[in-house]
Amino acid sequence: MTITYKDAGVDIDAGDLFVQKIKPFVKATARPEVLGGIGGFGGLFALKKYKNPVLVSGTDGVGTKLKIAFLMNRHDTVGIDLVAMCVNDIAVQGAEPLFFLDYFATGKLKPQEHSQVVKGIADGCRQAGCALIGGETAEMPSFYADDEYDLAGFAVGVVEKKDIIDGSRIKPGDQLIGLASSGLHSNGYSLVRKVLFEKAGYGVDDILTELGGPKLGEVLITPTKIYARTLLALLKEFDIRGMAHITGGGITENTPRILPKGTQALIRKKSWDIPPIFKLIQKKAGVDDEEMYRAFNMGLGMILAAPKAQAEKVMKKAEKLGEKPFLVGEIVKGKQVVMYEERQEQGVRGHKSKGKRK
Repeated sequence: MTITYKDAGVDIDAGDLFVQKIKPFVKATARPEVLGGIGGFGGLFALKKYKNPVLVSGTDGVGTKLKIAFLMNRHDTVGIDLVAMCVNDIAVQGAEPLFFLDYFATGKLKPQEHSQVVKGIADGCRQAGCALIGGETAEMPSFYADDEYDLAGFAVGVVEKKDIIDGSRIKPGDQLIGLASSGLHSNGYSLVRKVLFEKAGYGVDDILTELGGPKLGEVLITPTKIYARTLLALLKEFDIRGMAHITGGGITENTPRILPKGTQALIRKKSWDIPPIFKLIQKKAGVDDEEMYRAFNMGLGMILAAPKAQAEKVMKKAEKLGEKPFLVGEIVKGKQVVMYEERQEQGVRGHKSKGKRK
């Protein structure tokens, strides 16, 4: 008796069907620079219009937020998260996202269901203005559970060498502008699941008054906001000196990554709207502000540093671009850390948290 690859758990026909289902999604992200189509051994992309181009790359995953997708049996948004985590990282360095590749691994390929993941990736690419030029689908029986999968992605962008944003020009007096997040984005979900599901006993279908109406699962699965187009538009008009993508490590750990020596970020806690989900997590976890601000974005997906004379105009432009900006602090002299300021009736109390470069 012969044993086929399908008998071992890998269905080549399902893989072929999967490719056919995702082709329209991939095609919808095409840019003029893309050469060839899906199905080759490598994606081809021709660089144009740049005089002294520097390629900027970034890779990331979605993490345990995927567990929420599994619980809800909803797979059309985590692809947006995947793209966002990669393109936001390269955009803060002034790079225009050019193309994206993904890696999808599962125990058993389900073409109809799993094509929705790639649909989400294509949606994210369109939001970022980049092309989805390739990827890899791996069916790995006995390695992954049949009803689970993992995602990773890789983005490449380009910036003129003279236009690279690295924070080196940041100086005391510059203003810090926060751009609102869409929620938790794609960080802190191991803590979220432990606190809300295991400790508090909630389920994804629970409607909590603290959240103002939507089901808990809908709040938790909200896709990460993609800021690439906004950042590129702001860079064309203003002297943005540094941009921090607030991901794992929160405000406390990510903001110092753009600070030059001799500078410190003074963040005023009550200067922006903190979404209810963060307050719920903190209440149920019983943790202090220090832990929250180094684990979550707390409602700010991006922090920009701009000259004081331009700050108001930057905010007005960001608002026109569909963002919700806040003036959240300023740059002062110090040691490349975040100082949190909290206004109380007794006056102003500063709280210094350790920051580090990654």
